Amino acid sequence: MQPVYDKDLLEVASERSYSPKEGGAAGASARSRGLARLLFDGEGRARVHGPWRDLIATKAFRHRPGLSPAERVRLSYSRLRLVNDAAGDAAALAFDIRRLCALHEWTGVVDGGLCTLASIHYNLFLGSLLDQSAGTAGRDISEFTSMRRIGTFLCTELDHGNDAPALGTTAELDRETGGFILHTPTPGAQKFMPNTSLAGGPKSAVVAARLLVDGVDQGCFLFLTPLSDEGGRVPGVHVRELPDRTGTPVDHCLTSFDQVRLPREALLEAEHGRLDRDGTLHSSLGSARKRFLHSIGRVTIGKLCMSAGTLGMSRAALTIAVRHAHTRHISGPRLGERVPLVAHRSHHGRLLEATATAYAMTFLHREVVSRWIGHTPENRAETERLVAVAKGWISWQAREIAIESRERCGAQGLFPVNGISDLPLNIEGGITAEGDNLVIWVKAGAEMIFGHEVERGRPSPVPLEERSLTDLSFLRALLVETESAAQDRARTALRGGPAGDPLGRWNAASTPALDMVSVHACRRAADAFIDAAARTADPAARTLLENLCRLFLLRQLVGHTGELLADGLLTADHVRAFHGATTDVIAALAPHMLTLVDAFDLPDEFLAAVPIASGGRIGDEEDTWSTWHLRTSGIREPVGQ
Repeated sequence: MQPVYDKDLLEVASERSYSPKEGGAAGASARSRGLARLLFDGEGRARVHGPWRDLIATKAFRHRPGLSPAERVRLSYSRLRLVNDAAGDAAALAFDIRRLCALHEWTGVVDGGLCTLASIHYNLFLGSLLDQSAGTAGRDISEFTSMRRIGTFLCTELDHGNDAPALGTTAELDRETGGFILHTPTPGAQKFMPNTSLAGGPKSAVVAARLLVDGVDQGCFLFLTPLSDEGGRVPGVHVRELPDRTGTPVDHCLTSFDQVRLPREALLEAEHGRLDRDGTLHSSLGSARKRFLHSIGRVTIGKLCMSAGTLGMSRAALTIAVRHAHTRHISGPRLGERVPLVAHRSHHGRLLEATATAYAMTFLHREVVSRWIGHTPENRAETERLVAVAKGWISWQAREIAIESRERCGAQGLFPVNGISDLPLNIEGGITAEGDNLVIWVKAGAEMIFGHEVERGRPSPVPLEERSLTDLSFLRALLVETESAAQDRARTALRGGPAGDPLGRWNAASTPALDMVSVHACRRAADAFIDAAARTADPAARTLLENLCRLFLLRQLVGHTGELLADGLLTADHVRAFHGATTDVIAALAPHMLTLVDAFDLPDEFLAAVPIASGGRIGDEEDTWSTWHLRTSGIREPVGQ
């Protein structure tokens, strides 16, 4: 029996047509504003997001064409100081996880290098300094909160990235002075990719190094280390700038230390480790590995920040692409007819699928941030795993969205001034930063094979053949079953792997384990999406969100229909109907694309400065282009205007 489609579930009064005159942020509907409140932390929207949104609306954050990589780095540092002015209390920002994530969510839109620098200074450097309070008690940190000195974080080494506990850098206790001698013993122990050049002004770092007491390795700790001052680099600190990388440039370097002497208070101490004056280490943790993981605990919050940065970039890419699709006209089916790109299903269908995913990513991120803020010692490990899973899924989805959006803008999308060409490459940095996605998913998958139980819920009393593909609860239940099936395959593969060969057993189980992690992330995103729709007071907005969620779920499930059919969880009619169900929901959503991306709340000033997002294009008549560019760049005003 063909599943029933309740078309009434898909209908909502149209606010926007394909006509470009109805586009534009100035005409944003009340419905878009309501959706924006839901996307951006509700009552906390003004406090959490407002300052950063306002900041990127200013002329200082407009695109600056023609800058060299070095000039772009200096521009990012100058903008970092504007961020610090907007932050108010910089120390408080390091502890306010929602505001800290929001900072990344908005700055990444306009300057990927700035997003990276802010993450390092506020989260990894200042956050580590403040979290390990025993080492900062009585210490004056005003030079860092005022940015008289910029902070950076040195952990990863040339030979040690994902195996960071095996770091080679040493900090040996000097019995004569009570301080430490920081040293790089081998070329492979050079710190890899920190922003340690002289750009931006004087800098200090927290450096991860192996604490040696009378030659005995006590494990890795963090040490506050000055790198440079107004006169240049501190003696014994050696820095070599690395070649330019893809994406917005950052002053990445190789950094090493040659017998650099540090005072006793350089060691950052807390419950995970305190060193007595006689050199005895006291710790509440039982192993060197646990002490190290506690020392670099800010990496977990960094995953939330990286997720946020890539999330903001993907929403910006979508907004630009959708607005361009409404104003770019091509030949229509009749002689002399012109139609907007968005009129074509092949165009708007892809962008709507990306929009559905972007909403799911946003709601998942909000949920994960809330869980991290409210975690307890008992559920910390589970919450850290959720943060890692979400970071991998969000940043991978962000890359797909940014690439799709760029392609839908054609050749216009290749010009940096159009605000979209740098975004895919900047997202690549987030995918690798704070734990390479595949590596953190491998760890999560290994833990979840037996350390996680899928919550199936109660079986539905409705016969399978009567269940509809418009039913969110049905689609969600199918995703749960898909997650459970992947877990069962991983368990079977692990148990059946070669005896006495741990790596071989894991290799047999790793593919289904990673499948399980992927579906788990999608399921968590769907749950957050469904919860958000249920909180929506406006019935029409709720219908929009439910349709978006249907589209998201249908796209996630379509690759699993064969297995679901084989397991008796779908009928053959369901499988045949998947295409039609997807087409129907896309058709229902198509008139509302501008409403949906207006809710991403990008400032009018930002959008007005992006030609293809504001009805323009590269190559329009020269006078118009010159006037437009000078007006929006913030560099100078056109003469005589």
